[in-house]
Amino acid sequence: MKPQTRFSEQLAQNIDLICGFMGDSSDFVVRQISISHKQAALFYLDGMTDMQKVQDNVIRPLHGLASSEEITLPYLKDHVLDVGQASFLQDFEAALDQILSGSLLLLVDGRCDGLGISLPGWEERSITESKAQPVVRGPQESFTETLRTNTTLVRRRVKDPRVRLTTLKVGAKTKTEVSVMYMNEIADPDMVHNMISRLKSIEVEGVLESEYLEESLRTEKQFSIFPTYYNSDRPDSISAGILEGKIAIFVDGSPFVLLAPAVFVDFIQSAEDYYQSFVYSSIIRILRYISLLICMLAPAIYIALTTFHQDMIPTVLLLSLSAQREGVPFPAFVEAMIMEVIFEILREAGLRMPRTVGQAVSIVGSIVIGQAAVEASIVSAVMVIVVAITAISSFVIPSYTMALPIRLLRFGFMGLAALFGAYGLTLGIIMLLIHLNNLHSFGVPYLTPVANFNSTKQRDAILRFPFESKKRRNN
Repeated sequence: MKPQTRFSEQLAQNIDLICGFMGDSSDFVVRQISISHKQAALFYLDGMTDMQKVQDNVIRPLHGLASSEEITLPYLKDHVLDVGQASFLQDFEAALDQILSGSLLLLVDGRCDGLGISLPGWEERSITESKAQPVVRGPQESFTETLRTNTTLVRRRVKDPRVRLTTLKVGAKTKTEVSVMYMNEIADPDMVHNMISRLKSIEVEGVLESEYLEESLRTEKQFSIFPTYYNSDRPDSISAGILEGKIAIFVDGSPFVLLAPAVFVDFIQSAEDYYQSFVYSSIIRILRYISLLICMLAPAIYIALTTFHQDMIPTVLLLSLSAQREGVPFPAFVEAMIMEVIFEILREAGLRMPRTVGQAVSIVGSIVIGQAAVEASIVSAVMVIVVAITAISSFVIPSYTMALPIRLLRFGFMGLAALFGAYGLTLGIIMLLIHLNNLHSFGVPYLTPVANFNSTKQRDAILRFPFESKKRRNN
């Protein structure tokens, strides 16, 4: 538990208290120096503070003070130290937070306050190409794990003074910096206030990734496997959302930024849709919706047709399917479950294995296992085709967080098809639409602007119309 004690005027007592709370950590450094005719101490964590700047901008100027100069922290801050950001501290709690955040703490004997100097020096990952949402044409930058770098990438794109940034700390132990960015006069003020209030009310031990906040910020009481917050590691996607009046949530240590509110169509759209012809983008969007339906319903439709509705299959095709299934010991549902589970295992194995071999293992494994299963008469050849098309269709969905619930629903529809045939599929689709219609993302209906029909927003819902057809904001 952190202390509430204020600083003492005796430097030795302050050093003992701080060292007592920090313990015997090998990276905690206490350096005592002489400033003019007084003793002082510097406290910092090795590896989190830029030692070159400490030497050049702090220690060297302090050693250069004449013995006759008055030593006060305001005087040191304004006239001696060559630093950009420094703050006065009155108690040990604030001082420990500064040290653990990578700042340097300066205490002077005879003073009951301290000076926190921001001189961060930890290693940072450079800005690279997005691996989660790559595009052929468009910006190739992605966010990093550094909060200020990420906010700067958005600021560089949206050069508007109405862009606001509010930063607070979340997590009792991690004290993770979380920033809320929005466009003033465009974003809903009540929504912004509600978002900041909910972030302040979150009580967790630590926040290590944006998903920690996403689960805590859910306003719906009902359970849903569908994501209600859009996440992206692309600065251009987050910038576009802010221009539309949405709220971006940056988490220090995470390259993925949350965007709220997020509706269903947001997860089917891609940043690349706006970097190529609107005709091609519209066709690709339609293709994504078709792929989504294939990924979710293709195995279930096959099970329903071959189990309950053979009369709906053309005679020639039915004879071909019957010939292929001859000798297969399992019903269509069990056959489909075996292949789907095997493919999901191969998919996860390919993601977790080293990149140099992961893709090759997943592809080769699928081909070898599928061919061996057909030759061993465990599954039919047409089932391998259905599972392969289903798997490939899942990769067409741009958002990985939306692809996950679609993959999960596939197994539910397979069970309904095996029990009730086409009637089960129809019931499942109706229940799914009811659930989506009742779902909200921070107060906004999830199926907006389709179910909550808005004609002015249809120009960028399923199809993308030319930029000239979109109305400009008056503000």
